[in-house]
Amino acid sequence: MAKLYFRYGAMNSGKSTLLLQTCHNYEENNMKAIIVKPSIDTKGKEKIVSRIGVEKEVDLLLGKEENLYEIVKKKYKKVNCVLVDEAQFLTRKQANECMDIVIKLDIPVICYGLRTDFLTNGFEGSTRLLEIAHTIEEMKTICKCGRKAIYNARFIDGKFITKGEQVAIDGEKKVTYISMCAKCYENEKNKIDK
Repeated sequence: MAKLYFRYGAMNSGKSTLLLQTCHNYEENNMKAIIVKPSIDTKGKEKIVSRIGVEKEVDLLLGKEENLYEIVKKKYKKVNCVLVDEAQFLTRKQANECMDIVIKLDIPVICYGLRTDFLTNGFEGSTRLLEIAHTIEEMKTICKCGRKAIYNARFIDGKFITKGEQVAIDGEKKVTYISMCAKCYENEKNKIDK
């Protein structure tokens, strides 16, 4: 029986790299995996881009109002797996549609994404996936201090930010993110509060 997987981690934990490796493994075994990316993620445009330089064109850029289940059902025949990058940007409804693909089409869906935003608040898609996924796996990365990073600190033009829209794409408008442990994140916040 197919399952819904959610693999989450802070930025730079290798989520996109693992997605690309998973896709390669399916293709190497003459199976079809389709790659889906929410269109709100403009980094790499129509490609999945990994920090280590590997990239691949997506099969579907998913708009916020589009029904993932219906698209997979109608457009993709003989699919062995659906891989979703930047799953935090899915709507709650689209996260539910991932489960519909698993249950109604018997196709495994593996979602990769962030758990929380730069203010440590949950994303709509991630929150729903944490609630319904059969399997939840944390992908780990480290903070500059060596501890496990769990937060995604946003910087604009090199300055730590604690206000702004939930979504700001890495590399656009001087936005960068650094993965941090809770202690280093709080230290940065305290500098602003003082």
